Amino acid sequence: MDTEALRNNVSNAIRFWEPMRLVYNVVLVAIVLFYFFRGFPASRQSASFDGFLFLLLLVVLANVAYCCAYVVDMFVQLSAYRDFWRKNRWILFVIGLLIAAILTRFWSMAMFATPTP
Repeated sequence: MDTEALRNNVSNAIRFWEPMRLVYNVVLVAIVLFYFFRGFPASRQSASFDGFLFLLLLVVLANVAYCCAYVVDMFVQLSAYRDFWRKNRWILFVIGLLIAAILTRFWSMAMFATPTP
């Protein structure tokens, strides 16, 4: 494969996935905020410096996981299914977003749970 074709595939992947990263992060932040305010005022106990660092670590890990889509995208773009893939790769985004949302929900529920007496 020539470098021009590879460059075009990489550019195409970036044009698709990077704007979608914003949607991905906004949805995950909305889930965290929902569970934080749902558990308020007890959730304020989690609002410590260590809690912030833990959330920051989870944000980084969520975005590293998001980057796995690039591996799949580049692999399929190099195949004979390239045109079909470019029209339907949003399905991978939706599946990944649903998995990330489920994981975020469980982490948020655990972090901001209302203590029971």
